[in-house]
Amino acid sequence: MGLLSEMKLAVPWGHIAVKVWGSQKNPPVLCLHGWLDNANSFDRLIPLLPQGFHYVAMDFGGHGLSSHHHPGFPYYHQSFVSDVRRVATAFKWIQFSILGHSFGGFVGSMFACTFPEMVDKLMLLDTSPFALDSNEMENILTYKRRNIEHMLKVEASQKSPRVSSPEELLQGFLANNSHLSKECGELLLQRGTTKVGTGLVLNRDRRISLPENVIDFVSKEMFAYYTRSLQANVLLIKATQGYFDVRRENDVNKEPLLLILDMLRAILKEASVQWSCPDTRLAECFISIRTGRIDPDCERPD
Repeated sequence: MGLLSEMKLAVPWGHIAVKVWGSQKNPPVLCLHGWLDNANSFDRLIPLLPQGFHYVAMDFGGHGLSSHHHPGFPYYHQSFVSDVRRVATAFKWIQFSILGHSFGGFVGSMFACTFPEMVDKLMLLDTSPFALDSNEMENILTYKRRNIEHMLKVEASQKSPRVSSPEELLQGFLANNSHLSKECGELLLQRGTTKVGTGLVLNRDRRISLPENVIDFVSKEMFAYYTRSLQANVLLIKATQGYFDVRRENDVNKEPLLLILDMLRAILKEASVQWSCPDTRLAECFISIRTGRIDPDCERPD
């Protein structure tokens, strides 16, 4: 299935850029990319998916080819959730499915519990539905402060965007994302950069800082409440070589994810839904919700 079109959807601060595959007569699937990525994240995946759907991959505000927010207006988690509603409104969708990777999964899940009647299926790739605060409660105010200070610092700076050669950008990108292949790095940079006279500049808004500065962490009680609010069929897949924490320095600690999986298992059982785990290795844990399929060999990941 080839790319059908590129579109720019009007918003008060400019536009949200989207890529479209398939007929608009088919059931819609909105694809949400990860932190500092862009809609090209789905270029290699969508041709492998069933063709009887209308796939729309969007660039979040300040990412890819979408407009940056106006000066003085920061980026918050809710800003990206609002982006989803704006895209749904532009396409006049009454109900649709969401396919979210990493940060896109956080955003998609928050939208799905805020507007539960609008989402029929929620597919989460290498993420969890919500960011559990775990041991981060004492850091949340620090994150909020850091986000504001970073925004003000960037807005006060008179520096022009750094110009780099394509090879320099690619090597730096791969160094910071060692799990990516050269081909995937080039694909993301293709949409994530703009050519200028002497090289390339990154498209993303420099006011967007670390993900933990923007993500809304939730308590165990809120995690449970949000999960119970979901009406969609949910599929959660954890990648074998993916990250376990939005703060990469904490990535060796698997306990938060284990806690999340235990909570999902308990909550989803309460809701008379199903749990499936085809492999006991944590990284390959798989939860299938409301599919009517039960794996009798499912155990808590070790």
